[in-house]
Amino acid sequence: MAKTHFTTHYHSPIGGITLASDGVALTGLWFDGQKHFAATLQGTVIEKPELQILEQARRWLDLYFSGARPDFLPPLAPKGTPFQQKVWEILCDIPYGETMTYSEIAQRYVETLRATSQQSAKTSARAVGCAVGRNPISIIIPCHRVIGADGSLTGYAGGFERKEYLLGIEKKN
Repeated sequence: MAKTHFTTHYHSPIGGITLASDGVALTGLWFDGQKHFAATLQGTVIEKPELQILEQARRWLDLYFSGARPDFLPPLAPKGTPFQQKVWEILCDIPYGETMTYSEIAQRYVETLRATSQQSAKTSARAVGCAVGRNPISIIIPCHRVIGADGSLTGYAGGFERKEYLLGIEKKN
């Protein structure tokens, strides 16, 4: 049976955002037109702005864009491979206003595998970059906090200017 997704639109200071939910958790947050836009939305899509989870996500975004640190997290359910899921968990651990490199995330991923007695593994910063780029819940899963090894602002599916803006909000506060 085809999955039903509920969506709404949000107007941010840096462009339109589409929010998506499965009815229980947030499954997507994309800047309009970004790379991989709505890639995980398959099945029926219904506009339903009054859905509680979408209202929570809009409230989170209102706080964030006003310069406040949201003190809650809406339920999240990003769809991806086990590797992507683990990378996105690591992204959620990057503190507000701080950054982490792709290499540091790769190292953290390997350390996590070792800590859970799984097979020793290696992963590359490039593989992490691919997973970060496929993050379906931008901003709330903070892929904008990932930078290059030299400290440079590297690619962002929502666009370089937006990444710079998001990091600026956090550095200011």
